[in-house]
Amino acid sequence: MTSDRLTRRGLLGAAGATLAASAVGGYGATDGDRIASTTAAAGAIQEDEDEEYAAVYRETIDDVVLVNVFGEGPEGPGGLGSGFVIDGGYVVTNDHVVAEAAEIELQFRDEQWRTASVIGTDVHSDLAVLDVDDLPDGPDGLSFAADDPVVGQEVLALGNPFGFDASISQGIVSGVDRSLPSPTGFSIPAAIQTDAPVNPGNSGGPLVTLDGDVLGVVFAGAGQTIGFAISAALADRVVPALVEDGEYEHAYMGVGVLPVGPLIAEANALEEPRGVLVVETDPDGPADGVLEAADETTTVDDASVPVNGDAIVAIAGEEIPNQDRLSSVLALETSPGETIDVEIVRDGERQTVELTLEPRPEEESP
Repeated sequence: MTSDRLTRRGLLGAAGATLAASAVGGYGATDGDRIASTTAAAGAIQEDEDEEYAAVYRETIDDVVLVNVFGEGPEGPGGLGSGFVIDGGYVVTNDHVVAEAAEIELQFRDEQWRTASVIGTDVHSDLAVLDVDDLPDGPDGLSFAADDPVVGQEVLALGNPFGFDASISQGIVSGVDRSLPSPTGFSIPAAIQTDAPVNPGNSGGPLVTLDGDVLGVVFAGAGQTIGFAISAALADRVVPALVEDGEYEHAYMGVGVLPVGPLIAEANALEEPRGVLVVETDPDGPADGVLEAADETTTVDDASVPVNGDAIVAIAGEEIPNQDRLSSVLALETSPGETIDVEIVRDGERQTVELTLEPRPEEESP
């Protein structure tokens, strides 16, 4: 991971230059020479990547723990998961890993065991923070990545799949701004999709960059090449509050929306299929009396389509192309008690209204 290491681009460039020179007779190389040169370059690329992954593993694995949960019932162990140490000596994991825990044991890489207690949980983001009795030597604490995830970026998943401790798997960021299901009925916004293999037992472990920073907290796997992680951006807002207060308050608008596709755009005389249409408002929520919900339907191409509602197109200057982006902006850029500008299209006219956010209720409302 040093700055002077031979990069993939440099190696491919060197190999390409060799082949190009051979093609024009610059070096008079034989086919065997060219094949050997290309093979050597490919081998060097693989060796370089392998060493980079190994270096990240060495730098981060001491901070990764196995979370052993015991339930309250007579059946004994409640399950296994993963977690990781952050600054201050606390351990981050998933709420669903420790939600029913009567007792929690943590195994560190050097086979040392410690007991832990839950000091804060947030079911809405599926995050929990544990306090560890007598943290052993070795862990330094991992940091959340400051930069947003980029599709195609290489990542490593660390954890304990199926209880196999101190494991690593490699992949890329396959997608961003995904919405994940939550038992509260609200979605978990701004999630990361990855093709790094994650399995039962990986939940709560870190998805790290090649710099060793935590890009996300592993949530679950959905197939051989699809896994999800809670973004560092969301975790970095939630975790400090869990350490300090034991809970976190999410911003709440109190609306139910549908994506503005071609049919909704046509039925509501919108210039383009973009944004979200308000179809319901919580009678006791912040949007009540501020935003207008669709109150009628019309038929377009034999489909029933809601009409007469406000189309939200931007919040606080951030464009809102779809529901996922709406959830992400609310989660990452706003707070309860904050008054925000909401840009809407109402009766064909674009206008701005002010809305004061409230804390999210326990159960989902519109």
